[in-house]
Amino acid sequence: MTHLAPPVLAIDLGKTSCRARITGGSAEEPTVLAEAHGHGAPGLADHEGAELSARAVMDTVSQLPAALLAEVRHVGIGAAGVEAAPHQVAAFTAELRLALGATIAVVNDALAAHAGAFAGGPGTVLIAGTGAVVFDVDAAGAVRQIDGWGPWLGDEGSGRWIGQEGLEACMRAFDGRGPATALLADAEALAGTIPALPLWVSSTGAPARQLGTFAPTVIARAEQGDEVAAGIVDGACAHLAASAAAAGSGAVCVVGGIASQPYFAAHLATAMREVGVDLVGPRGDALDGARLVALDTAISYAGRVVRDDVHAV
Repeated sequence: MTHLAPPVLAIDLGKTSCRARITGGSAEEPTVLAEAHGHGAPGLADHEGAELSARAVMDTVSQLPAALLAEVRHVGIGAAGVEAAPHQVAAFTAELRLALGATIAVVNDALAAHAGAFAGGPGTVLIAGTGAVVFDVDAAGAVRQIDGWGPWLGDEGSGRWIGQEGLEACMRAFDGRGPATALLADAEALAGTIPALPLWVSSTGAPARQLGTFAPTVIARAEQGDEVAAGIVDGACAHLAASAAAAGSGAVCVVGGIASQPYFAAHLATAMREVGVDLVGPRGDALDGARLVALDTAISYAGRVVRDDVHAV
């Protein structure tokens, strides 16, 4: 007899957006009951990370049917900064447990993506979104991280990196220090004038996310033949391929927002082949991973999951 579990709420909390999904049915064959999309948060390790992250989650969850939410007993969340900010994570999980009346399980957002891609098993995943990181999990559950060191020390080839490189190229073109590029007009449209761009970058209080919003423009201009933009895309793909190759597994699953853009994906695949890395398709997404984290305490990297049990209080 197939066991029908209570609905499970899965959350994929990124810097740009937050996704929520309620699934029901059996653990082996879940059925999507409702989904919602909302704004992201800077990350748990950032200033006011717990408050901003909880707000992003609750704003997104508020779009889901109240009757379904009332039945949820387990919530799985993938969020940035889990391992870097334990006190923020504790405050974040406690607030959500009280608000949702459910057991909360939180894991690094990249590991949630990994869990979805490999159904909780071993493998190597490259997540290329606003940030960029590679996680390699071996058969014993040992986890190795490559890059993912944040916007100021790493995340090379990420959406933030591409956007920043694009805007820096615009500043050089404006000054006469670098070649002309169609990106200059795009950048001017963001802030009204090129000299106003530094203020535009910091205006939201989340400069990495702000810089990342320019990445789609850079990729689009590269596809149209702009040499400066094309060089930035090639550089990003080289960085990502180098990170993937450093894992040493020879096969990598690539997920994330910028990696889903066809032009960028094609160039990234070429860069991967040049460093001897094969691409494999994901079995699921980060929401599937978050659901697995919520339900499965026996996954190989369960020690990296932070759990706040509603029954323990």
